[in-house]
Amino acid sequence: MQVRPLVCLASFAVALAGCTGRPLQATHATAPSLSGDPAHPGTTSGWVDTRLYFGLGPADQPAQGISEERWRKFLDEQVTPRFPHGLSVLDIYGQWQGKSQATPERLRSKLLVVDYPDSQENRDKIDAIRTAWKQLTGDQSVLRVTEPADVSF
Repeated sequence: MQVRPLVCLASFAVALAGCTGRPLQATHATAPSLSGDPAHPGTTSGWVDTRLYFGLGPADQPAQGISEERWRKFLDEQVTPRFPHGLSVLDIYGQWQGKSQATPERLRSKLLVVDYPDSQENRDKIDAIRTAWKQLTGDQSVLRVTEPADVSF
């Protein structure tokens, strides 16, 4: 067994333990707090995080399928009125294999993320968004993933 590397390692650990620095201080904006706003509470109970996956069209043929403008129109007409207090949209790449397909389609896609109080009314809003997309595009499905969420603003 080589003692020298162990001694060096131990010496380094002791030296590192003696290093202290000033703790980092967070800077806070002077904007008013959302505290007390029912749509953006300081702490939550019974909220969920829902992700919806929308296929826009073939990944290798961007001119086919749903355009960015048409997606925004759908977002403005079907999603935002149902969840006006906030949501996120991410551009993603996805794959989907329908019931009668031998191979998966590679798709330009959008991921919609919405956090909200879990209620039948809000679940119905999510289902209405999915139904509207399927009617618009003829798609068989809009994947939905919903999980409990610990949310604070």
